[in-house]
Amino acid sequence: MSEPAYNIRHYAAFAATVRHGSVTRAARAVNLTQPALTQAIARLEAELGCALFERGSGGMAPTEPARLLAPRAEAAIAQIGSPRVTGTQVRAFLALARQGSYAGAAEATGLSAASLHRAVADLAVALGTRLVDRRGRRVLLTPQGERRARGFGLAMAELRSGLAEVAAWQGKAAGRIVVGAMPLSRARWLPETILRFHSAHPGVGIVVVEGSHAELAGPLRDGEIDLMLGALREGAVLEDLRQEPVFEDSPQLVMRAGHPLLAEADPVGARLADYPWVLPARGTPLRQYWERMMREGGAEPPEVGIECGSVLTVRQLLLGSDALTLLSPAQLAVELQAGVLASLPTPAPVRRRIGITTREGWQPTGPQAAFLELLREVAAEEFA
Repeated sequence: MSEPAYNIRHYAAFAATVRHGSVTRAARAVNLTQPALTQAIARLEAELGCALFERGSGGMAPTEPARLLAPRAEAAIAQIGSPRVTGTQVRAFLALARQGSYAGAAEATGLSAASLHRAVADLAVALGTRLVDRRGRRVLLTPQGERRARGFGLAMAELRSGLAEVAAWQGKAAGRIVVGAMPLSRARWLPETILRFHSAHPGVGIVVVEGSHAELAGPLRDGEIDLMLGALREGAVLEDLRQEPVFEDSPQLVMRAGHPLLAEADPVGARLADYPWVLPARGTPLRQYWERMMREGGAEPPEVGIECGSVLTVRQLLLGSDALTLLSPAQLAVELQAGVLASLPTPAPVRRRIGITTREGWQPTGPQAAFLELLREVAAEEFA
């Protein structure tokens, strides 16, 4: 997703005017002339299609949309951290950070590679620090570049939220919600929530980004996605992320129909270590639960020959072999109901917490808050 080139100076002028209530004091605060500040506010009002201030002898009184937008603008400016940064530079640098090359950034933004080079170089000068290192055709961010990219991403997320809130106040379609979806959430929980939300809020777009926790946590921290759904990280220290448990899931042993394990007199007591396993990578909650289950059953976890987190791929591997896996029945409900796959309880109960992960301190917009509430309602109905 390529960011628009927001005029950062216009938002800084606007925020300063809300904060000081006076053109004179605001102009002094952001180092602009009064005519330049007045012009910046006028252009922002034209872009938004609404008045942001009521002008009077007592100063500049913010209107309702200004009060909605101002906290978001202030947060964005704080994340950007320098009055010398322009919207074009932010857009160019974020595209480069996300694509990893000038060619990819050019394709994502529609800008020329030369324009991107110039914008990123000017940004480095404005900030007084090296932001990128070249490695052949690839570009690697320096530690300072990584911090700046995260701050810029969060700044853009704040501005998107502020503009969505103004649009909602105007009665227009109010932006979109970007959801990071781990495998379990994609089976029933998220689709049912989207159907209900879209019926109530047809003007709000929903974007679903699929991936594992490792693949989604970075974009969540960077402001590219708004919330992440799936298995929570037990005992993990996530200082900048907030985890909200919503329901518990009980994975079961899953195998093909006609599997030898199904013919055992005491299948859950059989030697599970004798069969091949298809499981997600080490360190994932499901893999940890499996290791604990095996040890509690008196067997050392065997070597996992196939590591895979894709439910579609796991399904095909199970259908064509005697492999076992540990999955929630909800993720393979169609195959289980059709009788092509079968499930058995685990030897010892396995329960994992499923929930919502957001950035610490994140302030959702009205539609985002409504989506969160629907997630909780659907979980209470479907998984209670």
